[in-house]
Amino acid sequence: MQTDITKRLAAEVIGTFGFFFIGFTGIAALWTQGPGAIQNLGIAVGFGFGLGLMIFAFGHLSGGHFNPAVSAGLAAGGRFSTAEVVPYWVAQLAGGLIAAIAIRVIFSSRVEDKLVNAPGAGISDGKALVMEAIFTFLFVLVIATVATDERAPWNGVFAPFAIGLFIFTAATVCGPISGGSFNPARSIAPAIIGTEFGDLWIYIVGPLVGGVLGGLVHAYFRADP
Repeated sequence: MQTDITKRLAAEVIGTFGFFFIGFTGIAALWTQGPGAIQNLGIAVGFGFGLGLMIFAFGHLSGGHFNPAVSAGLAAGGRFSTAEVVPYWVAQLAGGLIAAIAIRVIFSSRVEDKLVNAPGAGISDGKALVMEAIFTFLFVLVIATVATDERAPWNGVFAPFAIGLFIFTAATVCGPISGGSFNPARSIAPAIIGTEFGDLWIYIVGPLVGGVLGGLVHAYFRADP
């Protein structure tokens, strides 16, 4: 029996908050305590494990999307109601904003600018856009399989591990290049709090395009011959 929509949206708000707050705290630790306390790998752990833990907490209620690109991708692949995409987006953005505000209040303006995504040194906007799209495409393929495809032996209980592991891996290898968002809400929330919108389009367009393509490709492989 599906959980009531109000509870599902509340789960998306709290789950997104928890996921982002854990990851954002890693960034705050780096910039307030220095690299001796935590390095980029630790930040990747925060985002990857934070996502996995929030899926353990709320995945059985809302599906544990916590990402507008995931909601759009699953809807494109026929694994999520298109009518609920926008409400999920609103809930995810609300959770992200609460997380960014909390970090701003706790650590002041010393950290808020560091939460904003931007391409790595020497990386063009186009390259960052393509990398965000490709990694989000792969991310949604993983999610659609481990969370929605009963044919896969690893479907179900293994989903939080696989999904969190993907974000840890993606943040580690691609974060220094593209900025490592793969999630429009993760980029929109800090941009609003820090009023820095210059690169934001990369982290909206790239993940949404990649997510939708991932959902469509999964639907192709899922379809009966």
